[in-house]
Amino acid sequence: MSRIGRKPIVIPQGVQIEINGNTVKVNGPKGKLAQTVHPDMKLSMDGDLIKVDRPSDDKQHRSLHGLTRTLISNMVQGVTTGFSKSLDINGVGYRAAKQGKNLLLTIGYSHPVELVPLDGIEFEVPAPTKIVVKGIDKQLVGQVAAEVRAVREPEPYKGKGIKYDNEVVRRKAGKAGKAGKK
Repeated sequence: MSRIGRKPIVIPQGVQIEINGNTVKVNGPKGKLAQTVHPDMKLSMDGDLIKVDRPSDDKQHRSLHGLTRTLISNMVQGVTTGFSKSLDINGVGYRAAKQGKNLLLTIGYSHPVELVPLDGIEFEVPAPTKIVVKGIDKQLVGQVAAEVRAVREPEPYKGKGIKYDNEVVRRKAGKAGKAGKK
């Protein structure tokens, strides 16, 4: 049995959960989220706990068991504490600025790149070389952070570009030069 799927989800104070068939709606202090889960998964509420059960030991049901539990758990965590991804900018003259709600990136192109946040996403720029993407939907935060990184991915020779805070860029050696020629 799935170790993750077996764990019950604890509902914190101030969070309301509504289960209609295979749709789960979560309301909390930071906002509202809704998710449709696979119809084979059985959801049951017992006081302040949610349990996810699977009908059989089929490979697909085993796969969906932990996934369903994790999706619901991420929704509960999102409406209570939220999620964030940090990005670093490396490069001479590379910087980020916030213009209203939009993110303005000056990263070596002939023009600044302006990114408009999606609904439920917020950009923070604590320093000119730091970007923080915040939101309540974990998948959406990761997707937007990946789109910001894709504007100028880190290159392996000098390490210039936008990278995740915990990402390690493997560096390559440059040209060897003309060592053996006389």
